[in-house]
Amino acid sequence: MTVYTPRRAARVLLVDAAGRVLLFNGFDPARPGHRYWFTSGGGLDPAESPAAGAARELAEETGLRLDPAELGEPVWSETAEFPFDGVWYRQQQMFFLVRVSSWQVDTAGFDDVERRSIAGHRWWSPEELAATDERYYPAELPALLTRLLQPTAGVGRDEGSC
Repeated sequence: MTVYTPRRAARVLLVDAAGRVLLFNGFDPARPGHRYWFTSGGGLDPAESPAAGAARELAEETGLRLDPAELGEPVWSETAEFPFDGVWYRQQQMFFLVRVSSWQVDTAGFDDVERRSIAGHRWWSPEELAATDERYYPAELPALLTRLLQPTAGVGRDEGSC
């Protein structure tokens, strides 16, 4: 029987003007051959709100500093179960959408675990994700991005309507 460690997390779908999402390439230290792509974000501190945690993680992992209020409301949530470094987690995570025209990723804020388990990053289009044989999380990412990036998806958030 698997015993899960509960964890709350916040993740960021950082999307550039070309509609590509930033993903990191990493691996589980306990299983170095298990490589995968994943969004920016991570575990929340005990009293931290999802927006505050997402903003903190975004700054640490990419160098992009935003006020938590700038993230708006979460655009998606899920519960994921996974092993990492010998521990099984049941993680409740919320995803925020952040659009930038472009961004030069700065990973100087990585913590020790990130420095040991992240091998790189790149920007992916939903089409590239759907076509790749590489592993990425969440598995729903291409469909989620396609839905969120439709021209009408952002109406009422920052854009005015006629």
